[in-house]
Amino acid sequence: MDQKKKILVLGGTGYLGQHLLVRFSEEIKQQQQKYELAFTHYSTPPQSLLNEISPSVAFRVDLQTGQGLDSIATTFGQPDVIVNCAALSVPRVCETDPTAAMAINVPSSVVKWLLNFDDSVLLIHLSTDQVYEGAKSFYKEEDETFPVNVYGKSKVAAEQFISASCSNYAILRSSIIYGPQTISPIAKSLPIQWIDGILFKGAEVEFFHDEFRCPVFVKDVVDVILTLSTKWISDKEQMKLLLNVGGPDRLSRLQMAEAVATVRGYNTSLLKPVSASSVNRGVNSPADISMDITKLAQTLGIKPTPYLDGVRLTLDATPHP
Repeated sequence: MDQKKKILVLGGTGYLGQHLLVRFSEEIKQQQQKYELAFTHYSTPPQSLLNEISPSVAFRVDLQTGQGLDSIATTFGQPDVIVNCAALSVPRVCETDPTAAMAINVPSSVVKWLLNFDDSVLLIHLSTDQVYEGAKSFYKEEDETFPVNVYGKSKVAAEQFISASCSNYAILRSSIIYGPQTISPIAKSLPIQWIDGILFKGAEVEFFHDEFRCPVFVKDVVDVILTLSTKWISDKEQMKLLLNVGGPDRLSRLQMAEAVATVRGYNTSLLKPVSASSVNRGVNSPADISMDITKLAQTLGIKPTPYLDGVRLTLDATPHP
């Protein structure tokens, strides 16, 4: 009988982590893949999540110090795939505490722990589009990184550390991830749900017309991770992969909101365009970090969901505010 492959998700109680665990759990229940599933958390994992992703093993780990990692190897065993979703991902918070941003976002304790194993572990690490400067459109993976804030700098440092230390990895530069709420709702506001809640009130709202991203549907990011995991488990060919993971549409914040208004039937005249430079957010934000995702399609055959379709899918799963 084939041995079950072990998947470890770091940061399993966060937004992407929960969606990922649910998908891996579905694969197990449908017997499409023979996985054993484990995840890390810092605070106590909610029972609703544990019920949904049973069977799985939860480990409390401090990723800054690495405390708790050794118990994973002892109890769960050597993972075949490690997915690092853990991060301090709010740019304003990173700006006020750069030491914490570097300590959390550069996975030095995880990589050092990985070195205890042989080369049969794949590390999939979530990075960000904010590694780019934002001075042009449709950045490619080989373009120079030039972050304008602490969050971006911490993620560049993480990429450099991983590529220098690991022999088998995939780094995913993700744009804004949007989609349905998680099994256990997270405290951080979600992009589509936040826009929906604001527009529902019927007051005029300002949105930036000159700040561009390629928002990506959460289930597409999960598909990328699942495809990479399956590819490694089946082929056993080591990879040193860097991929832009964004949606197919370059959109301003205003255009993102217009799509929500269109789907919900809100009055679009309430959306007021303003320049990003007119607002002090306490952190520099790149103007245009839209990404070229050609390599994603060529490497994995994945075509991300158009934004308007993703908004519809998200709002279909979201009650009116």
